[in-house]
Amino acid sequence: MKAIVSLSAFVGKTFALWVILFAVLGFLLPDTFKQLTPYIVTLLGIIMFGMGLTLSLDDFREVARRPVDVAIGVAAQFLIMPLIAVILTMIIPMSPEVAAGVILVGCCPGGTSSNVMTYLSKGDVALSVACTSVTTLAAPIVTPFLVWLFASQFLPVDAMAMFVSIVKVILLPLALGFLLQKLVPGIVKAAVPALPLVSVIGIVLIVAAVVGASKPAIASSGLMIFAVVVLHNGIGYLLGYLAARVTGLSVAKRKAIAIEVGMQNSGLGAALANAHFSPVAAVPSAIFSVWHNISGALIANYFAQVPNGEEADGVEAPAR
Repeated sequence: MKAIVSLSAFVGKTFALWVILFAVLGFLLPDTFKQLTPYIVTLLGIIMFGMGLTLSLDDFREVARRPVDVAIGVAAQFLIMPLIAVILTMIIPMSPEVAAGVILVGCCPGGTSSNVMTYLSKGDVALSVACTSVTTLAAPIVTPFLVWLFASQFLPVDAMAMFVSIVKVILLPLALGFLLQKLVPGIVKAAVPALPLVSVIGIVLIVAAVVGASKPAIASSGLMIFAVVVLHNGIGYLLGYLAARVTGLSVAKRKAIAIEVGMQNSGLGAALANAHFSPVAAVPSAIFSVWHNISGALIANYFAQVPNGEEADGVEAPAR
């Protein structure tokens, strides 16, 4: 078990490198990895089950303790990223499938990697975890509505089918993990240190599957999609920080919200795009998975050098 825990810790710390490696493998060996495409939803369900195992009531007590801070973070998440996506599709020529995919990843909830990056940035980890939890639980309603609102001009959007998909792949695994945590806490506590390994395996296989299934589209327009993803992610960090600043939040909270806004649950984006649009529409999410882990580490390193000016609430190592 110690070997698994050590391996899990190592893989978690080198997450970005593994995502890049498997993205390259997916491109070089498309016939091998595109066979995993039917299992993308299952892989994401396993990842969300792992998140459910780490959820605690303290995450939700934080919402009650600081409702305004959390509301600012959640509103910024679901307003800034979708609107940036829409603007980018308006000013950069792209196919309807890619445009729908860009909007879809922009409408997803925050990614759990944001909690780790917030910790590394010396930001408000408790606020980051609370925002991730709330946006994830709100995703079945908010994400399909936003995708229908903004992406239906490019491709037909069945918001109800997307709602059902998100419930199956997000809420049910989360609930099952949370329930198991309460029923057999000893077993779950022993298993938690190995969860980063499970999450990394799930994400890298999703990325490799999407890249493998979409190799022709990536070969023809991959640089354009990469540029769009970099802009989307970078502007998200900037506007997230500014939104927290203009609402009077502390520096530690600004760091948390900036990272929370910029980092998306791109695994969910890839799963939904593949299920409801096409493998090509999943490419922005796959590239986002690669890029935001690199940019997240870079911005966390930069933020760590920026003094908070006051002690941040909940600045402690994240549980996931």
